[in-house]
Amino acid sequence: MNQPAHRARARDLGVVVGPLPIGRHNAITDVFGVLVGHTTVDDGVDLHTGVTAIVPSQLGPGRWALPAAVYTGNGYGKLVGSTQVDELGVLESPIVLTGTLSVFRAADALLTCLMDRRPDGLSFNPLVGETNDGHLSDVRRRPITEEHVLDAIAGASDDPPAQGCVGAGTGTTALGYKAGIGTSSRIVHGFDPPVTVGALTQSNFGGVLTVLGVPMPVRDLIPAADRAEPPGNSCMIVVATDAPLDARQLGRLARRAVFAMARVGASYSNGSGDYAIAFSTAEPGQPPLSDAQLDPIFAAVLDSVEEALLNSLFVATTTVGVAGRVSHAVPHEAVVQRLAAAGRLAASA
Repeated sequence: MNQPAHRARARDLGVVVGPLPIGRHNAITDVFGVLVGHTTVDDGVDLHTGVTAIVPSQLGPGRWALPAAVYTGNGYGKLVGSTQVDELGVLESPIVLTGTLSVFRAADALLTCLMDRRPDGLSFNPLVGETNDGHLSDVRRRPITEEHVLDAIAGASDDPPAQGCVGAGTGTTALGYKAGIGTSSRIVHGFDPPVTVGALTQSNFGGVLTVLGVPMPVRDLIPAADRAEPPGNSCMIVVATDAPLDARQLGRLARRAVFAMARVGASYSNGSGDYAIAFSTAEPGQPPLSDAQLDPIFAAVLDSVEEALLNSLFVATTTVGVAGRVSHAVPHEAVVQRLAAAGRLAASA
């Protein structure tokens, strides 16, 4: 797995979202069986893109589908395979994220993976999402190949996933700053066993960065930065849980995931393709939880997505891209100063 230069995550800076405990890695891979892999394509000049694969290891012989749902906050995007997930309420493949104009090549590559896994199959539904990294990367070159996709899937592991400028987040920007991939998790007690919720985000959307309710506009934190908002802003959110939930209930989780974007200052603009995919890895045959039991799980989704979005920005590094465009990293010191002045930092920070 490609690992970007180390930068502090939100929690490392004393930014603690909500009261629920985090999982061992504070990542989507805390959900048992959920693996993540990245392939990064970065020539240091015109190409800053890649592939991120979320691979539920439960998909295999004897179990070729997991309960799942997709929520479209704004449909200005390309989420290949989403209509069948809506119709049947199941996920049949790893979830692959990449750049906009590489979606279709990535879907074909994922189809190769599915056909190899099921040599007797006649129909497959690859699920591939995107955000537009064209502000920093030459998207018209469509650099993603089958090898890139298959490598991300083959290299997926349950280790803490790399965050920031890696994989499908290599060239993304959000809220005026350099962004990328982010992840977080929450443990929900009161169930036997406790429920784990994990989120992973590919952040590339507009608005004003807001951290724990405190605005962090670029014009204040980096006055000399180019504040032109890139076109095609979007966000892809993947939520995994081991709670026994059906597709309808997972749709409710997916909606909360998109709602969480508002907490960090998303503008939900006309050109923003905002999607959430939620799936459950619970063992088959378990009755789903009742709707009355979902409130703490909703809270876990909102908090884990919010922190994943913040991590996607805080870990990302300043990047110079195509045509010399620069996307600046979030300045940690300035953020900490504002949060301290507002009394929002965790006591242990």
